[in-house]
Amino acid sequence: MARNGLVSCWSPLVATLVLGLVGLDAAAQAPARPGTPTTKTAPRPAGPAAPITAQARPATPATARPAVPAGAAAAGSATATPKTNTGPAQVMAVVNGEQITRADLGRECIRRYGEEVLESLVNRQLIIEACQARGVQITEKDVSDEIDRIAARFGLDRARWLSLLQQERGFGEAQYKREVVWPMLALRRLAADNVAVSQEELKKAFDTEFGPRVRARLIAVTSKAKADEARAKAIANPASFGELSKDYSEEPGVASSYGVIPPIRKHIGDANLERAAFSLKPGQISEIVQVANMYYILKCEEQIQGQLIASQHLAEQQKRMEEKIRENKMRIAAAKMMEQVEKAAQIEIIFTDIEKSKAMPGVAALVNGQQISLAQLADECITRHGEEVLDGEINRKILTQELAKKKQVIEKQDIDTEVARAADAYGFQTTDGKPDVERWLKNITSQEGATVDLYVRDAVWPSVALKKLVGAKVAITEQDLQKGYEANYGERVEVLAIVLSDQRLAQRVWDMAKNDPTDAFFAQLAGQYSVEPASRANGGKVPPIRRHGGSPLIEEAAFKLQPGQLSGLVSVDNQHIIMRCLGRTKPEQIAYDDVKDLLVRDIQEKKLRALMTNEFDRLKATAQVDNFLAGTTQSGKLPRAGTLTPVGPTGAETGGPAVRPVPSGIAPAATARPATKTR
Repeated sequence: MARNGLVSCWSPLVATLVLGLVGLDAAAQAPARPGTPTTKTAPRPAGPAAPITAQARPATPATARPAVPAGAAAAGSATATPKTNTGPAQVMAVVNGEQITRADLGRECIRRYGEEVLESLVNRQLIIEACQARGVQITEKDVSDEIDRIAARFGLDRARWLSLLQQERGFGEAQYKREVVWPMLALRRLAADNVAVSQEELKKAFDTEFGPRVRARLIAVTSKAKADEARAKAIANPASFGELSKDYSEEPGVASSYGVIPPIRKHIGDANLERAAFSLKPGQISEIVQVANMYYILKCEEQIQGQLIASQHLAEQQKRMEEKIRENKMRIAAAKMMEQVEKAAQIEIIFTDIEKSKAMPGVAALVNGQQISLAQLADECITRHGEEVLDGEINRKILTQELAKKKQVIEKQDIDTEVARAADAYGFQTTDGKPDVERWLKNITSQEGATVDLYVRDAVWPSVALKKLVGAKVAITEQDLQKGYEANYGERVEVLAIVLSDQRLAQRVWDMAKNDPTDAFFAQLAGQYSVEPASRANGGKVPPIRRHGGSPLIEEAAFKLQPGQLSGLVSVDNQHIIMRCLGRTKPEQIAYDDVKDLLVRDIQEKKLRALMTNEFDRLKATAQVDNFLAGTTQSGKLPRAGTLTPVGPTGAETGGPAVRPVPSGIAPAATARPATKTR
């Protein structure tokens, strides 16, 4: 089965330079930072599953349940008995009088998350068996103590830590114990004999954390010829290195930040690139460094001295560092242990194979001869993802009911037309300019777990349904077109920005920036105080600000600035932004008439999506919904006049970002992209 991985817009090398060492279990332990997207709000595609109907299934064969190690019962196991009152006929929601049963919800959860959840069930069963074979016991106290230790590591008490996990990751305490803490402790206990920390490892870790660093810019390309060309221009004009990185770099995260990357440290990335960085003097440009299929060029901005540690703190730091190394090595050893256990196991996946499913109905998988039933898989899927999937199914039910009420039918031709529109919107076209649907669907299904079936069900069908329900053409004015043209091709303001969430701190940072009015000091303040990850990591560097981009307060403040000027505090959505102007970009020399048709299509799609959003909001507001899983009830009364959001001028209508996805919990087939290229 496929393993989940960390996906980045940067290559693995640049991601390593930027992020440093990232612990997988630490990522699971830590709650999402503010602004970090989670999977709580919208179901994502999962792997294909054999057809499972809501009709009565043959009786599930009895499953032999192995003895569960101490602690695993409390933390949860792959063979835990489902909760009572969870039969397939149990009603999970009622939408305008129509029921959604537990069987319906289980089927849809398995459709999206079946393979992913089954993998974790299989792994948990394998860990239980390995613990039994080696006499390893993880008690409830062990699990509880580990939660306290993790909470303390983040400077929180237990209650606050568990509250954050619930709010930001959707983990209840029982789920957290079962899915994260117990398996982690078990694997570490199984692998403990293979972990030791050497003095050489300790020295390298000190160099990484406290040693010298290099502040640099980077150009990243995929061809030697392109690298030679970019380096020649950089040597001829070193001051243009940032612009060259923007123009040449093929890594989006590098190009958008004009080559600015966080300081390079020792022993965390490619050794050749690190050697090149530390050999440079400020202002010097490196030779081309090839790493795998990428070619990199560095420009040294500053060689930063290492930190000195006072002798009275040395022992404390050494102990902390040793624990950190041991944690990392334990993680690696635990992963290897899991690989060995999996390699020795006999695992047979049943539910994705139609023929095997016929032979063994009601069985999801066999693990060393032990069955994991479809009922268990459905229960686990509902426990983890039931609320979000049910929200999507409620939305679908509302749309289906309204289509029936208006005697509207979605035909295959409607679906095909919307898929073609999405392909065209994202630039997937054949050589003769027609939508390249085949290549578009191949791109969709190249994402882990995605299928055409899920794409059509969760993205295309809702988009088609709402367009049929809206059934209106939008009016596009000349003013709309002019704003769209200016947004895509007009001048933009280049700024450094600091984003803060506390007004008092924002005022203090603004005072500091005013008293030392230099780009370098502002960049330093951004790195220290900005709560927005990109501006914090890149010394305040953000994409240039355009007009009519959807943030009128920020745009108004930015376009009033002259180079070197500092904005006031711009407060937007409980955040406070400080900008320092670097200058203006030049408008692109593209004739209005040459792109008018593209702008019309783009603005028309965005205005139509605004109508679709409002129609869905109306349907949601007037629906009678009893969600028994979430424990919520909505009366379905008609809202008072004036309470529904009217369709009005928005950034989306004038070249700005599209309106929020419609409906909530279901992604559109394609969010309308700008009709023209953006910088």
